[in-house]
Amino acid sequence: MHSTNRAVILIPARFASSRYPGKPLVKLLGKPMILWVAELAAQAIGVENVYIATDSESIRETVVGAGFNVVMTGEAITGTDRLAEAANKIDASIFVNLQGDEPLVDPEDILKILSVKLANPTKVINGFTYLDAQEKADNVNIPKVITNEKDELIYMSRAPLPGCKEPDKKPKRYKKQVCIYAFNKDELNLFRDFGRKSELENFEDIEILRFLELGVAVQMVETRAGTYAVDTPEDVEIVEKEMLAQGMSYEAE
Repeated sequence: MHSTNRAVILIPARFASSRYPGKPLVKLLGKPMILWVAELAAQAIGVENVYIATDSESIRETVVGAGFNVVMTGEAITGTDRLAEAANKIDASIFVNLQGDEPLVDPEDILKILSVKLANPTKVINGFTYLDAQEKADNVNIPKVITNEKDELIYMSRAPLPGCKEPDKKPKRYKKQVCIYAFNKDELNLFRDFGRKSELENFEDIEILRFLELGVAVQMVETRAGTYAVDTPEDVEIVEKEMLAQGMSYEAE
């Protein structure tokens, strides 16, 4: 497929995570998490169109050993900056960013994000769903999503937003970010060329806010419920339980 219409999935994978060092290689049901995610990406778009972007030799060895493409990058301010560096080494026009800590992502949602990007080439695309009963709006590990009525992103925060003056009018459902994105190369280069975290991005530690500060529109797309990211070691048990509930099986060690 020529670069003018080729779409690929890029999975940024950093070993030295501040909240959970070595997270991409943590075992879920006996298999490194990064491989669960890469296999789901391959279901959506084919293994030849899946790339892992990393600066870790141990991650490189793991994914190459499983038959996946790797792009080695330098140190990066954020995963999206890493993605931008990797994208410039790949002959493609659309880049779907799938986070390496989303082992419950639905391949159909990846394709949905991609199709919305094709229909909205001037917008960055990002997924969202709603908090479930196990998730609390005041959990700072879950970015809450504020959109207008067209599902265009207004803001994203680790605070329980939208706020409410009268407690009995609190939202019945809060939107949360699902970390599937779609960009073109120009958008990624604009992001990276900024050269630092924007002010709001730095406060919230939410990368997509940099696009808002750069004046790039972000279209949010609803994805299926039941996705859980692995942010901390405590999340592993929750995610494994959900994986088993969804019919994902134990792997041989």
